Amino acid sequence: MSELYPPLIQLRDVKKTYLMGKVPVEALRGIDLDISDNEMIAIMGPSGSGKTTLLNILGLLDAPSVGSYKLVNEEVAKLPDRRRSQTRNKRIGFIFQVYNLLPRLTAVENVMIPLIYGGVKRCDRRLRAKAALEAVGLKDRINHRPSELSGGEQQRVAIARALVNEPSLILADEPTGNLDSKSGAVIMDLIQQLHCERKVTVVMVTHDPNIAARAERTIHLADGAVADD
Repeated sequence: MSELYPPLIQLRDVKKTYLMGKVPVEALRGIDLDISDNEMIAIMGPSGSGKTTLLNILGLLDAPSVGSYKLVNEEVAKLPDRRRSQTRNKRIGFIFQVYNLLPRLTAVENVMIPLIYGGVKRCDRRLRAKAALEAVGLKDRINHRPSELSGGEQQRVAIARALVNEPSLILADEPTGNLDSKSGAVIMDLIQQLHCERKVTVVMVTHDPNIAARAERTIHLADGAVADD
């Protein structure tokens, strides 16, 4: 990797230790990892291997106990809370297994939420949110509330919300885990399409080898370390 073109993500000796009562538990044990622009990566491993901890650190939802995390060549491991929130909102979109939509808001209002936190002008928010929903095939459902949408449609709203700020990185935690196989395949087709068309980096945690097979690269974790890449 040329120094002129650093990786989108660079982790060096990242460790995370939690206290369970007074007992330290090592969730991550020295992760070294480079992820380039426009990669689509699956992270796999047994329960307790550190997948969710790693995803939370990548998403700036948590900080490593030790080590370096550079995102777009900026050291972000120990950012203060305000800067962490600003960077997360600007550069990272999240897709969760649980859709995390606000039930009283319509689809377009749910997608507008990151734009509010991002300081986008009121007059532009709805236009951008509508465009994001159209991109995921929900042009005719923008004014429906979550209870009026199927599980697959709710996940499409969540994907639109993840994309609306045009992030460089999408983090997906079991994105098809609450869907039947047919709906899950449709969602994965959509994620792959958006990855290719928008050149966005996608990192997804999954336990499903069929989902992992969609990725261009699979990273296996075991006991808080990279076992295979």
